[in-house]
Amino acid sequence: MSSPAPQVIRLAPSSEAHVTTLLDLVRALGEITDDDREVVATVLSLLRSGQVRLCGNFRDAPVDDLS
Repeated sequence: MSSPAPQVIRLAPSSEAHVTTLLDLVRALGEITDDDREVVATVLSLLRSGQVRLCGNFRDAPVDDLS
């Protein structure tokens, strides 16, 4: 039996991307859900959509390298 696909947490629309570190983003999402798959799915969705840009060690890293 396969588990259901993880839900993606949505951010309110913004004209500018939120800039954060990957660690801070994961921590913030971890406060909302205990489902690690949901955290990963949301991080990837936010990065791919341009709603979030990373700074720090993962700045300018291709999204596909993070998955």
